[in-house]
Amino acid sequence: MPAQTTAPRHWEADVLLRDGRVAHIRPIKPDDAELLVEFYSRVSAESKYYRFFSPMPELSAKDIARFTQVDYTDRVAFILTVGGKMIAVGRYDVVEPGQAEVAFLVEDQHQGRGIGQLLLEHLAQAGRERGVERFVADILPDNHAMIRTFRDAGYKIASEYDDGVMALVFDIDPTDTAIGVMEQREHRAESASIEKFFNPKSIAVIGASRRQDTIGRALVRNLVMGDFTGRVYAVHPSADAVSGLPTYPTVSEIPGDVDVAIVAVPAEAVHDVVLDCAAKGVHGLVVISSGFAETGEEGRIRQRRLVGLSRSYGLRLIGPNALGVINTDPDVSLNASLSSLMPPRGRAGFFCQSGALGSAILEKVNNRGLGLSTFVSAGNRADVSGNDLLQYWEKDDSTEVVLLYLESIGNPRKFSRIARRVSRRKPVIAVRSGRNSQGVPMGHAVRKIAAPQQAVDAMFKQAGVIQVDTLDEMFDVAQLLAHQPLPRGRRVAVVGNSDALGLLATDAAAAVGLVVNKQVPLGADANAEDFEDALDAAIDDPEVDAVVAIYIPPLNVSGEDVANVLAAVGEQSDKPLVSTFLGAEGVPELLRVPDVAGMTAGRGSVPSYPAVEAAVRALAHVVTYALWSRTPDTQAADAALVDRIGAKRQVNELLMHHREGHDLTHDEAQALLGAYDVDLWETILVSTLEEAQAAARKLGYDVVLKATADHLRHRPDLAHVWRNIDDAAEMADAWATLNEVITEPERAGFVVQRNAPPGVPVGLASMEDPLFGPVISFGIGGPLTELLGDRAFRIPPLAEHDAQDMVREIKASPLLFGYRGSEIVDVGEIERIVRRVAQLQHDLPQIRALDLPLILAGAGGATVLGANIRIEPVLDPRSDWFVRRLSTMPGDTLPD
Repeated sequence: MPAQTTAPRHWEADVLLRDGRVAHIRPIKPDDAELLVEFYSRVSAESKYYRFFSPMPELSAKDIARFTQVDYTDRVAFILTVGGKMIAVGRYDVVEPGQAEVAFLVEDQHQGRGIGQLLLEHLAQAGRERGVERFVADILPDNHAMIRTFRDAGYKIASEYDDGVMALVFDIDPTDTAIGVMEQREHRAESASIEKFFNPKSIAVIGASRRQDTIGRALVRNLVMGDFTGRVYAVHPSADAVSGLPTYPTVSEIPGDVDVAIVAVPAEAVHDVVLDCAAKGVHGLVVISSGFAETGEEGRIRQRRLVGLSRSYGLRLIGPNALGVINTDPDVSLNASLSSLMPPRGRAGFFCQSGALGSAILEKVNNRGLGLSTFVSAGNRADVSGNDLLQYWEKDDSTEVVLLYLESIGNPRKFSRIARRVSRRKPVIAVRSGRNSQGVPMGHAVRKIAAPQQAVDAMFKQAGVIQVDTLDEMFDVAQLLAHQPLPRGRRVAVVGNSDALGLLATDAAAAVGLVVNKQVPLGADANAEDFEDALDAAIDDPEVDAVVAIYIPPLNVSGEDVANVLAAVGEQSDKPLVSTFLGAEGVPELLRVPDVAGMTAGRGSVPSYPAVEAAVRALAHVVTYALWSRTPDTQAADAALVDRIGAKRQVNELLMHHREGHDLTHDEAQALLGAYDVDLWETILVSTLEEAQAAARKLGYDVVLKATADHLRHRPDLAHVWRNIDDAAEMADAWATLNEVITEPERAGFVVQRNAPPGVPVGLASMEDPLFGPVISFGIGGPLTELLGDRAFRIPPLAEHDAQDMVREIKASPLLFGYRGSEIVDVGEIERIVRRVAQLQHDLPQIRALDLPLILAGAGGATVLGANIRIEPVLDPRSDWFVRRLSTMPGDTLPD
């Protein structure tokens, strides 16, 4: 491979260290000589000896030139910087084709922060992109920290000793183990970066003011009135005191440590605040200030500078234009927000991107008696995002339910990966605004997703995320998940004293896929004892998975006795109980079970819904999640039977000759699909009658002649296929007829194929979205599928059940299962082809688009009759799957 004069742009990134602090990684440049010398002067003699195996107190001019001048192909080096200073360097040098020697040097005071693992990840990915297959590292045997860095990376390492030096050799192909190790490190680092925001020991409010109507004064007041257990410092250039607190002119002049800074100064002054906070060693910023990307192009530039500056000094940032952060833990009692309303202690963590909606959301939470563990309003979401909060909440014992109000998704590929994992531990409920309009607020800079909207919905479903349409519906589901156990299935009992509402409940259940197999009408005059007997019987019934209780009291009756029964039954039941109790919304005081943890309502509290339809819809969402959570997330057993290496080699060789991209010929597509055990039916392209007759003789007749051009294949009103051709005369008749009925027959793209066994036509397609990643879709063939959008989508890699679900969830699926007495097709073979194509798209990001437009599925198997495959070079081949990096805004210029 020829040497490169510049490094690829995607090799540069902001990264999180083990302690949650930010650093910047980038390829070394020739003008980094001074940085390297300064860095080397701070490294201890011992670390230098471990790196070079001999005393080397200074670098010579020749050494400096050799280390800073690389070709970004056979010699690659990355440096890590914080605040403009180099704190580490790592490099590889190719020593023979496919093999490179790798080494690191980390400044002593920064050792133990996971820097070695980060450098190894980024060097390995760069090596893979440059054709390096194997790393070798020479290490002194007593350099235990470096040996551990390599052994803990997840690669299969071989070691040997030679002349007092240990040589570690390992392939850098990203194994499942190595990727798992990377993801666990990512989780710990991102969780640590958020933990400090929720559990600070000290907070500085920059922009605090003595005036009653200012944001800064409101922030100080909310912190103090919320009984924050840490220290609060007010920062104001001239005031002596704010809300009884002494003030300091700058953050740097505060005598104690400062963990988090709340910033409420004009947008143009935030730059200086960042520098002041960086000098103090602040961990993170919550920027309440507006005037950034939400205001237009000038604001977007200001926001990019804010993020770049903050990260360059190791700071994380919530906002700008944020409402703030809340932690209801009584040991912290943090209300670092503009909301004077501190929600009650609860089990739900809430992430919201809208500062404007934040206060309304907190009020809804309070009115329903739901309670929150923690709350973040991220405003423009310039740095900290929902992905970061998911990482934190995954292991947070105080959070049992995760609530997300998303106005945009900055990194859907990462969200899908994290959400799949988190949903296995605790339910995630999401409202996504702009779901149909695809609009995002001005302050949110996001890249366009080329995948269709159904694919985004499928991603949420596949990850186990409970996606709802409104905030009210989110709270309906959340209050059920927070207080009641998960159901085992879809069978429901309805117990109530209103026949009319009972019928509404039954109809609503049928509409959302629940089965009411027990109805207990108690009559209008039913008392508490009647309810208790009926509820106990329903819960004890093995054919019942959940109970809907309806109570509309007679006139002048409080219903307290019935409430006591509902609360008692709900507390003891191992099946979920929901109610329409007095038309109340939330968890009414009468239905609450005391919680020893001091939360508003404990486990077993019975949620109430003003409309029985809302109760049933919430229950249906929870049933779907419960069934998903119990489905094993295992990979298909046949995924390892493919020739992945051969397919990669074929694609790479084709792209070497077609650098702008290439549409595969039939033979090339047949070979690529064959590597994944998908048999593409032989097809012979013909342009004359003589060629068509020769092709038919080669195939042994019993063939079809058809036009394959897109403008014909998608026109159901045009006949473009002639079947059952058995001799030369029939071929001549077919050729003449099709050339007569088809406009511009010279563009028809005629082909000859063997006559396939009869079957149901199905179509399978996949694509590579630059932001979203691989996407696969399935549907019955024909124009009605396109007209009605009846396709199922999934995001590879597929779990074993995903292909089964895809085939069954389309509306036309009965055609595959003997509809109206027709033959049942070999569904297992369809599912196998779906899994193989999904694996192919997952393994090869160079496949820009793949379409199998016609697969005939019959009782004896499935015949793939055509394939259209487009491959293109990929500048950044999903490197974020294999290395840790923080997201950037479109158009970002990262700091030096």
